[in-house]
Amino acid sequence: MTDIAAIIERLKKNEEITRKFHEIETRILTILDFGALFEVLLAQIREKFKVPYAWISMIASSEVSSLIQSLESSDTLKERLNILDREAFFQLVGSGRKPLLINDNLKPYYKLLPKDHKYFIKSIAIAPIFLDGEMIGSLNQADFSAKRFQPGIDTSRLEQLAVKVSLCLSNVTAHEKIRFLAYHDPLTRLLNRRVMESVLKRELNRSKRYGSPLSVVFVDLDEFKAVNDRYGHDRGDLLLEYVAKNFLEMSRDSDVIARFAGDEFVFILPETSGQNAEMLIKRIKDHLSSRPLSIGGNAIPVSISFGVASSHEPGIDTWAKLLKCADERLYREKAHKKANA
Repeated sequence: MTDIAAIIERLKKNEEITRKFHEIETRILTILDFGALFEVLLAQIREKFKVPYAWISMIASSEVSSLIQSLESSDTLKERLNILDREAFFQLVGSGRKPLLINDNLKPYYKLLPKDHKYFIKSIAIAPIFLDGEMIGSLNQADFSAKRFQPGIDTSRLEQLAVKVSLCLSNVTAHEKIRFLAYHDPLTRLLNRRVMESVLKRELNRSKRYGSPLSVVFVDLDEFKAVNDRYGHDRGDLLLEYVAKNFLEMSRDSDVIARFAGDEFVFILPETSGQNAEMLIKRIKDHLSSRPLSIGGNAIPVSISFGVASSHEPGIDTWAKLLKCADERLYREKAHKKANA
């Protein structure tokens, strides 16, 4: 009788666990953005299974990690997501599809933890997640107890959940690509011209309302046509990507950078005087000049020209005039360079 009671109790527990997994799967299947997907998923795992820690590890340069980094993410997502390089990930997780359970020698697996987080954990479960058959990261859980994720226990439900997460990621990725391309240039991943105009209009209105400075910098690459003619358009595209990456790395969080057209870019710099804007862009110019793009043994020099305009200048009462003023100064600088070449 005792054995029968134990079996019935175990069946009830299994049914309860199955129900909780089903509830999580139902919640995430209709979500169409990364932030909501991961936030709901991780919150549900912690709530329903009383797991102290749940987070996502993602392989750098994968399609999903690139999209997540390009799109605005919530603070919660940033705290529960760790992106690490491919080699480090596979050294820890391997290439198998089965979840890993570890409760001994956990220190190497700290690399999977979100940065700046130190968890007091005694066991960890790592379930690989995939996109179109390619491993892109893992869904991780950790506990204070060494017995919670003890090697040898059944991981079939965890594996099933990871499969559902992978299916959701496929849908979310397709949706997020469309959303990203609506606002960004597909080559450089900077904001596109249409969005730039909207941002500039908004920032100029704010500048006028509060009397705060706003500067715009119009930038283009010197001799870009010559690069295309000599090295080919593929190399020209790589140069545009390289320049855009450096623009982002050297700018501030408050700065807005857009690809205007071809090799032309626009910086929108809130709370920035014309003088400070010029200092910023000169630093970027010097940085690029000292770091040519190296491709296939060729060092392609990077030189830019720019024009700066500020909202506090006389006659600047519309975003179009502000942009045109910066463009005209860029044109004069390029003309001056040609005259003195």
